[in-house]
Amino acid sequence: MASILSVSFACAQTPAASSLVRIGYQKSSTLTAILKTNGELERALTPLGVKISWHEFASGLPLLEAINTGNVDFGADVADTVPLFAQAAGARLAYIAEEAPSPSAQAILVAAESPIRTLADLKGKKIAVTKGAGSHFLLLAALGKAGLSFKDISPAYLPPADGRIAFVGGNVDAWVAWDPFLTSAQKQSNARVLTDGSNGLASYKRYYLSSAAFADKRGDVLNVIYGKLDETGKWVKAHPKDAAALLAGLWGIDAATVEEANSHRTYQVGAVTTAGLSEQQRIADAFFAEGLIPVKVDAAAAKIWAPK
Repeated sequence: MASILSVSFACAQTPAASSLVRIGYQKSSTLTAILKTNGELERALTPLGVKISWHEFASGLPLLEAINTGNVDFGADVADTVPLFAQAAGARLAYIAEEAPSPSAQAILVAAESPIRTLADLKGKKIAVTKGAGSHFLLLAALGKAGLSFKDISPAYLPPADGRIAFVGGNVDAWVAWDPFLTSAQKQSNARVLTDGSNGLASYKRYYLSSAAFADKRGDVLNVIYGKLDETGKWVKAHPKDAAALLAGLWGIDAATVEEANSHRTYQVGAVTTAGLSEQQRIADAFFAEGLIPVKVDAAAAKIWAPK
């Protein structure tokens, strides 16, 4: 999985300049997508003489590769597992902010009529999961709770869209998904949640990162970004219908589904702390044990930026 970080990617090679901040994001980067749409971040950075160029990525790993190679300055939220692959590959990244745990925003789904009722029932079953994603750690943790290992199941490594097709089509026995795919699939097929990340299985944080060099040089810019992310997260929770209506158009999902999916996320933006990276270490150790990352990773060794 770490080898993905060495794959070249298509990204506009905009020259770095003190007056430009290059922001990478994914379509599912909720708070950043809102800020890109409403223009509030541009307005907030204007007093600093800073403009924004936006760069969309299909997933978190190429986004962090772009940060590491100097093609992007700041990256919008990525799942908790993603920075660990970057660390394993030697990337010099800085944690800028985190979203508080959202354990119900990812879950193991089974069909409504499935005979699978307990985690132990997963033994011998074919399970769709996105390799290396936060959902992969949830599956590992759930299996461990049931006294099972990854060798006790038959994994089908699929990206979210393909995983959903396989699940709805009955080609797998279970699917580990995250929102908004999770809620959308539940509504479409009346799927049943076998377990989510609650009860200490997987807290599911999402992180915002930059290069270590950018964090050292442009704390003024990061302070503005941090403040707007915090403000936008609070707006989403205070105005769920307005937020859902805006995001529905961006995501191509009906507003009711988006609103329900958003209810599973805290969108509570806060500072990253060394103590708060404890689950990152759990994930790193679990992924190393499974051979998903090639070296042991000290999660707390990454640079942590603190807002002023």
